[in-house]
Amino acid sequence: MTQRLVLDHITAHYGSTRVLEDLSLDIAEGELVSLLGASGCGKTTTLRLIAGFLTPTAGTITLGGKDLTRLPAHKRDIGLVFQNYALFPHLSVADNVGFGLKQRGIAGEARAKRVNAMLERVGLAHLAERLPGALSGGQKQRVALARALVIEPPLLMFDEPLSNLDAKLRVDMRVEIRQLQRANGTTSVYVTHDQEEAFSISDRVAIMHQGRIMQLDTPEMLYQRPANAFVARFVGFENLIQMKVIAREGGNVTAEAAGGVRLSLSADRFGAIPDRFILASRADGLAVTDDPNADGIPATLGLRTYLGRAYQYQCETPAGHLLANGPLTRPFAPGTAARLVPVPEQCTILAPEDQNR
Repeated sequence: MTQRLVLDHITAHYGSTRVLEDLSLDIAEGELVSLLGASGCGKTTTLRLIAGFLTPTAGTITLGGKDLTRLPAHKRDIGLVFQNYALFPHLSVADNVGFGLKQRGIAGEARAKRVNAMLERVGLAHLAERLPGALSGGQKQRVALARALVIEPPLLMFDEPLSNLDAKLRVDMRVEIRQLQRANGTTSVYVTHDQEEAFSISDRVAIMHQGRIMQLDTPEMLYQRPANAFVARFVGFENLIQMKVIAREGGNVTAEAAGGVRLSLSADRFGAIPDRFILASRADGLAVTDDPNADGIPATLGLRTYLGRAYQYQCETPAGHLLANGPLTRPFAPGTAARLVPVPEQCTILAPEDQNR
């Protein structure tokens, strides 16, 4: 049976406070989807609903076509990897890994065989008899991962699993988690507040805000083509310029921003351009030039920062404060009059913010 996970129009409350609002999510068999967002966005509540620790106010949760909505947590057969490892301190590594198998009535010899094979896979066979107190953080997380995988669950869930590890170990562990998840082909939900972690490990990422999914997409699409202003800000688009079209000629438009700033934009290069829109870019999406005839936003350059690959400028413009990057070959002094030229490949067109609500 396919292990597709479907959350259908889920609403959840804590007391009188609505935490999730009409949330739907469809995760294919073998797919790893991350729930990403700031504290309080609803990602942990979503995980707890799937795990059976909470019950939704409305909506259904199914896994492989089986309705889990009202099923007790212990009957859902889900593998869980927690932030704090949740290991039994008095049990050896092998006994921790084998605990779930023992609970499922798998006998000693068969259990030992599966535990040993899993410890080999996570590189901990030589520590099988060691107690958790004698392990490093990374080793404890491997034990927790092995314990979750050894029961061969239809669904694997991760709750901020790497937040207690140092930066280098986090990178190493997310690679290991991804390799093991792919090798097992286990449908997985991964909760994190770390954007780099989510983007590096996931097939798709759900960016959440105030109990809703703002965009569910591949990391590449989220990074390059955010669906709205909230997601654009979240993934690092520093410049969001409100504009309106004042003239159209074929595939070209003339658009105006605050302060009377006008730009000529081509639909062939920027895509469809509605009458009102946001021109969104990172600093790389606005190229700095001192050519007074360039078709760009007039600016006065402020603080210059060396980034290694470019100089970044704090810019004051009639359209507001913007960030823009200029070439290393020609640094500009603060106070220089410049133009900020949109780079189509580094910009995206968004609906106005009042249409995103």
